[in-house]
Amino acid sequence: MIKEYRTIEEVAGPLMLVRDVENVKYDELGEIELPSGETRRCRVLEVDDRNVLVQLFESSAGINLARSKVRFTGSGVRLGVSRDMLGRVFNGMGEPIDKGPRIIADELSDINGASINPAARAYPDEFIQTGISTIDGLNTLVRGQKLPIFSGSGLPHANLAAQIARQAKVLNSDSQFAVVFAAVGISFEEADFFITDFKKTGAIDRTVLFINLASDPAIERIATPRMALTAAEYLAFKCDMHVLVIITDITNYAEALREVSAARKEVPGRRGYPGYLYTDLATIYERAGRKLDSEGSITMIPILSMPEDDKTHPIPDLTGYITEGQIILSRDLNRRSIAPPVEVLPSLSRLKDKGIGQGKTREDHSGVMNQLFSNYARGKEAKELMVVLGEAALTETDRLYARFADEFEAEYINQGFHTNRSIEETLDIGWKLLGIFPKGELKRIKPEFLDKYYKAAE
Repeated sequence: MIKEYRTIEEVAGPLMLVRDVENVKYDELGEIELPSGETRRCRVLEVDDRNVLVQLFESSAGINLARSKVRFTGSGVRLGVSRDMLGRVFNGMGEPIDKGPRIIADELSDINGASINPAARAYPDEFIQTGISTIDGLNTLVRGQKLPIFSGSGLPHANLAAQIARQAKVLNSDSQFAVVFAAVGISFEEADFFITDFKKTGAIDRTVLFINLASDPAIERIATPRMALTAAEYLAFKCDMHVLVIITDITNYAEALREVSAARKEVPGRRGYPGYLYTDLATIYERAGRKLDSEGSITMIPILSMPEDDKTHPIPDLTGYITEGQIILSRDLNRRSIAPPVEVLPSLSRLKDKGIGQGKTREDHSGVMNQLFSNYARGKEAKELMVVLGEAALTETDRLYARFADEFEAEYINQGFHTNRSIEETLDIGWKLLGIFPKGELKRIKPEFLDKYYKAAE
């Protein structure tokens, strides 16, 4: 029999103190029954002898300390999972908001799933095609990888997230591909954009959406990414699907964590964020990967907007330590209407070499990638010199590199948010741009590939 308590002593923001309770465990789910009969959910955050501190999932408004009742369910927060989740839209707590029926769950899973044991991990080495040249050609995404996108306020990361969700697929594989999309702390307009875009393009059929709005309680923001990963783990490791998890915006998640930490009067760390921010982010990111005994996998693209475009801010800084690279969006490229505005040179995919080459993408991929990086970097330097010294002071070769940088941005980077390029198209565009140079300038490509693919620009 579930015991009820009328011993609520204090409510402070998203936290509530309940005294004289028995046999209650950390992370246990509770229910608060208001005098009106309305029920709200909470989660045990701290146990001190017979007193417990709980987090409220909904607003604390209207909770009468003397007349409200609290009961604990004996289990943690769980999500009912099933293949029927595909094509559905849920709120941050896993409840359907698309006017469809409730999911008949195959099983109930605790949302605080464990990270994958390093000894049980399979090494990521399969190419995922996103259809975006700056990712596929230069900062390749590999199945099982964690590759964040570092954005800034006002940059079009929502459009890029929707494009990846629409276009991504694993090449040379018979396994089904699914997308789990978690929107954390977004506006109603953004939520409407994602839902409408996915329905219009048909991507909704292979997608599970979890939408947490900015107006929802902070504590729900903390649960949303874990709800999404629980659904992804079921689809990947029980249904043998390749699952791409996109979470936007991790910064909103961290802000909610800071809010709860401040309410608990914890000693703050950098910029007021809790000292355990690194560990907490790792509990999300490390749930991605491949398992040795499973055909399925979870590949993760967390998106975070850097406050004041600061890469040293705690959220991007700690994320960079845990994940395998980063895609950085450029405010300058966006100002010049280049879309998607991916800043190629500081972006990095640490696993790109493992997912490209013969049998995965194309034999010339590695050489073309390195040559494009090299020539673009030199072209940017030539353009900077041109600003200081004037074009007349540059050598003929430097002018060639400056021209390449302009054409590379205009043709390779600037593909728009609705163009889906195959890896062959991406590599062919790279070769076309490299045709600006004489063969002697292309020192990073093997001679046999130069003979096979090189064609001088007309």
